[in-house]
Amino acid sequence: MEDPAVPGAGVPPANGNGNGGSKGKQAAPKGREAFRSQRRESEGSVDCPTLEFEYGDADGHTAELSELYSYTENLEFTNNRRCFEEDFKTQVQGKEWLELEEDAQKAYIMGLLDRLEVVSREQRLKVARAVLYLAQGTFGECDSEVDVLHWSRYNCFLLYQMGTFSAFLELLHMEIDNSQACSSALRKPAVSIADSTELRVLLSVMYLMVENIRLERETDPCGWRTARETFRTELSFSMRNEEPFALLLFSMVTKFCSGLAPHFPIKKVLLLLWKVVMFTLGGFEHLQALKIQKRAELGLPPLAEDSIQVVKSMRAASPPSYTLDLGESQLAPPPSKLRGRRGSRRQLLTKQDSLDIYNERDLFKTEEPAAEEEEESAGDGERTLDGELDLLEQDPLVPPPPSQAPLSAERVAFPKGLPWAPKVRQKDIEHFLEMSRNKFIGFTLGQDTETLVGLPRPIHESVKTLKQHKYISIADVQIKNEEELEKCPMSLGEEVVPETPCEVLYQGMLCSLPQYMIALLKILLAAAPTSKAKTDSINILADVLPEEMPITVLQSMKLGIDVNRHKEIIVKSISTLLLLLLKHFKLNHIYQFEYVSQHLVFANCIPLILKFFNQNILSYITAKNSISVLDYPCCTIQDLPELTTESLEAGDNNQFCWRNLFSCINLLRLLNKLTKWKHSRTMMLVVFKSAPILKRALKVKQAMLQLYVLKLLKIQTKYLGRQWRKSNMKTMSAIYQKVRHRMNDDWAYGNDIDARPWDFQAEECTLRANIEAFNSRRYDRPQDSEFSPVDNCLQSVLGQRLDLPEDFQYSYELWLEREVFSQPICWEELLQNH
Repeated sequence: MEDPAVPGAGVPPANGNGNGGSKGKQAAPKGREAFRSQRRESEGSVDCPTLEFEYGDADGHTAELSELYSYTENLEFTNNRRCFEEDFKTQVQGKEWLELEEDAQKAYIMGLLDRLEVVSREQRLKVARAVLYLAQGTFGECDSEVDVLHWSRYNCFLLYQMGTFSAFLELLHMEIDNSQACSSALRKPAVSIADSTELRVLLSVMYLMVENIRLERETDPCGWRTARETFRTELSFSMRNEEPFALLLFSMVTKFCSGLAPHFPIKKVLLLLWKVVMFTLGGFEHLQALKIQKRAELGLPPLAEDSIQVVKSMRAASPPSYTLDLGESQLAPPPSKLRGRRGSRRQLLTKQDSLDIYNERDLFKTEEPAAEEEEESAGDGERTLDGELDLLEQDPLVPPPPSQAPLSAERVAFPKGLPWAPKVRQKDIEHFLEMSRNKFIGFTLGQDTETLVGLPRPIHESVKTLKQHKYISIADVQIKNEEELEKCPMSLGEEVVPETPCEVLYQGMLCSLPQYMIALLKILLAAAPTSKAKTDSINILADVLPEEMPITVLQSMKLGIDVNRHKEIIVKSISTLLLLLLKHFKLNHIYQFEYVSQHLVFANCIPLILKFFNQNILSYITAKNSISVLDYPCCTIQDLPELTTESLEAGDNNQFCWRNLFSCINLLRLLNKLTKWKHSRTMMLVVFKSAPILKRALKVKQAMLQLYVLKLLKIQTKYLGRQWRKSNMKTMSAIYQKVRHRMNDDWAYGNDIDARPWDFQAEECTLRANIEAFNSRRYDRPQDSEFSPVDNCLQSVLGQRLDLPEDFQYSYELWLEREVFSQPICWEELLQNH
C-alpha cells in the first residue's frame, strides 16, 4: 500500500507471545492513549466525506456543452460572432436575430445553407462559423447564461428543420476525404489546433444539434418532439443510401489511430460518437425499460429490483485507514487469548467495536495485516469469519448495553437486511443435485432437476428454496434458442431479426469491430493519467495545443489545466461509450455482447483499466482541472477577469469532479461486465495483482463505486488464498453486506469446482466457436450454401445449358476416353451407395 508508515507502529510486544505480564498491563493505557493521539492526528487525511453523487446518463446540460470546447478555443467565440454579424448585416437591415419572426429566421438560414455551397474554402468556413454562432445561442444578443442556453436550443431545432445537419454531414465527408489536409498534417513536426479548424467547426455544430435536440423537457412543443424522433431515426438507420452516422465517426477514430489523420479533433469526435450512440440506442433508464419489456415478451418473471435505484439507496462505507489498522493490531490481544469460548470472543469484538468512535459499520478499517501476524489454523480462520458475520447480524435497532458507548444516530438508522434479493442459476441447481445424488444414491440424472427420489428430506427443502430464488436471464433464453437453431436449421426455418437501431449498428460494425475496439483502447491508454508519454504513441492533444506555445508561468498553468481537462473528457466519453455498447448488445443478443467483450479482452482492456486505477483515485476524483470563468457559456457573457496563479491553483469549490467519478464508476462497471462468470478473465485480475489496486479505490466514500469494487474483489477471493482472506476480514464483511448473494456460492472459502485452471482456455475457445457460429448463421447467409435449396428434377438439370471452355470441343473425345470409357464401373456398388 502507498500509505505512509506510522511512527511507532509495529513495535514488538514485551515477549514472544505478546503478553508482557504486569508491565504489559501498565503499558496498555499508554498504548491506547498513543493510538487515540495518532487517530486525532490522522483525522484530516483518513476521513473522507461522503460524496453526494447522482449517477445518470450524463452530467448537467451546461457542463456537457462546456466540455465540448477547450480553453484554447475561447478566442474563436469572437471570431464566430464577427462572421455571423458581417453576413447578417448584408442580408437583414436594421434588426437583430432575436427580433426576427420565425419565418424570417428560416429564410436567413436557407440563405446561409445556399452560401455554404461555394468553391472557396475560406468563404465556406466563414459561413460555417456563422451557423456555429447560431448554434451557440447568439450570445452577443443575450444578457445571461440562461438566455444563451435557451436560444442555443431554439436555434438548433430551427437549424435541423431547415436541413442543416444533412448539409454539414456532406461537408464532413469532404473534410474526412481531404487528402491535402492529411498530408499537410503528416509533414508538420507538431500538429496544433490550427490544423483542425474546419473539422472542429463542423463537429461543434453537429454536437450542439445532437445534444440540444436529445434533451427532453416537459415544456417542449409538439413540433420539437416530432423533430426529435425524426432526427433519432435519421441517425439510427441508413438514410439516402448512407451508413448510420455512428459508423462514420467510428471510421474517423480508426483513421486517427492509424496515423493517417493526426489532425482530427479526437475529443470532439468521441464526444459526438458517445452522444449519438446514447441518443439512438438509449441511456441507462431506457435500457432498464427495454429489459423489462423484453422479459415480458419472453414470458419471464419481472425483475425483482432496479439495480441503479438500489445502489442509490445504499450508504457508503468508511474508507480504509492504515493508521487505525496498526493501532488496532497493537491493542488487540494475541490469538491465543481469542481461542476460548465463542461468547467471550463476540463480547471482546463488540467491546472493541464500541471503543472506536470512527467505526460506524466501518467495514474497511483493518485491511492490512500487522507485520508480526502469523498464519492461524483453518478452524481459527473460520471462527474469525463467524465473528465478523455475527457482528453484521446483530440488530442495529436494539439499544446498546449500558457498558457500551451509545451508538450514533446514523448507525441506528442503518437499514436492516441485505439490499439485494438472492439469485440462483439453473446451473447451480443442477450442480447441487449432482453432488447430492453422488453422495446419497451413487449416480446422477444429468440435467434433471425434478426427480428427487432417494434423496433425504433436507435436500428436498434445499431444492425447493433454490428454485424459489431461481433467476432466468434474457441471455439464458437467447443461448437456448441459438442452440436449437444450430441443431435444427431446416425445421425451425429462418430467424426473424427485428431491425432495431442496435441491430443495425451491430451489423455495420461487424466487419471492422476489432479495429474499432483497439482504436478506442489506444486512445484511452494515451489519456490515462498513469500513462507515460512516448514518442511513438498517438497524439491526442492536437486539438488543444496552440500554434504558439506559452511563454509565461500563468499561460503554462492554464495550458496544463486545459490538457488535463482534455484527457479527463476523453476518458469519460470512451468509458461511457463502451459501457453503453456492451449493455445494449447484451440486451439485443448475448453473442453480440460476447463478441465485443472478447475483442476488448484480446486488446488488453482488463490490464488497461487496472493500470488506470493504479493511482491515487481519491486525488483523481477530487482533481480541479477546470477554470469556471472560461467555461461556456460563462465566457461568452461575462468579461474575463484577470487570472492569477493563485486563482488557477485554487480551482473551483466543488467537492469532487463529476466527470472523473463518473468515469471511474463506468470503468469498474465495464470491468465487471468483462469478468462476470468468466473464470479465465477473473484469473487475469489475480495475475495482474488487482486486489491491492482495487482496495485503494475503496477510500472513495461513494456507495456505487464501492459496490463495483467489492464485486470485483468477490469474484477473485477464491483464488487469492486463505491468508489474504484472513488478513482482509473487513473487506470480506463488506462484500457479505453489500454484494448480491448467490445462495450456494461459497466464494469466501474457495471451494469451487469451476476454479480449475485447465478449463480456462477451453472455456474461451468454446465461447469463441459459439460466437463465430452465431455470426456466420445470422450475417453470412449468402456465403452459406449448405442449406440452400437445390434443383433435383432430372429433366431440368439435364436441360440446363452450360457454357464450356472454347478448347473443350477439341479435346472432349480424349476426355471421354480417359475419364469415362477407360474407367471400370461397379454398377452394383454404385447403386448401393446411392
